[in-house]
Amino acid sequence: MLTYPEIDPIAFHIGLLPVHWYGLMYLLGFSAAWALLFWRAGSENNVWQRMQVGDLIFYGAIGIILGGRIGYMLFYAFPELVQSPFTLFKIWQGGMSFHGGLAGGILALWLYGKKQGHGLFDTLDFVAPVVPIGLGAGRIGNFINGELWGRVTSKPWGMIYPDAGLQPRHPSELYEFFLEGVLFFIVLWWFSNKQRPRMAVSALFLLLYGSFRFFCEFFRQPDIQLGFVAWDWLTMGQLLSVPMIILGIILLVIAHRKVAL
Repeated sequence: MLTYPEIDPIAFHIGLLPVHWYGLMYLLGFSAAWALLFWRAGSENNVWQRMQVGDLIFYGAIGIILGGRIGYMLFYAFPELVQSPFTLFKIWQGGMSFHGGLAGGILALWLYGKKQGHGLFDTLDFVAPVVPIGLGAGRIGNFINGELWGRVTSKPWGMIYPDAGLQPRHPSELYEFFLEGVLFFIVLWWFSNKQRPRMAVSALFLLLYGSFRFFCEFFRQPDIQLGFVAWDWLTMGQLLSVPMIILGIILLVIAHRKVAL
């Protein structure tokens, strides 16, 4: 049994302004994405230019943040949103949804790509391989904050969280860091290093993330305000991941059959 290493969620102060580790994880994710895309944009046979990468990251970041917040309120806190709509803007209180962020990011990237004369999948195939870096960094931020802990376990690596009672729990944030961050990045970056059919990289992104998230949800404590959404085991995270898995499979088949969309 392990004890959670309590870490101050505030990394440092700039004057009176506190800088949180979670915010730094976002900064790390976007910075690493910019660096890798900037490097890859200089390779041959790439439709993206290095001068476009900064704007691409900016559009994606705005879409992810707005979509993540809106998605959280719609999927996980809808009654609160109906009762007090202005809660949507209280981002300092926390609450972000990956699936909402994904939708917002795709919309923003599509708009910027269209503006630059690129198709949707030309843009998404280029950006998708670096997204796991931000996902992994975000899970480390969750761990530092002592949030989104796992279910009760008797495993020797079970961890006692100060805000989750006295029973040891799965450190599910670390499971997600490894699967949705490290392993996800390695596989997707390797896959995209070779010339692939259009939309194949995006399809693999959907399939892998949906599968990893569905699996990790079996160890993660369901959101307290929702609990299980069906059959005493299905969580909202799993429910939202199923369409990703199905769509990923469909797009992979289409991509390798060279059917243009």
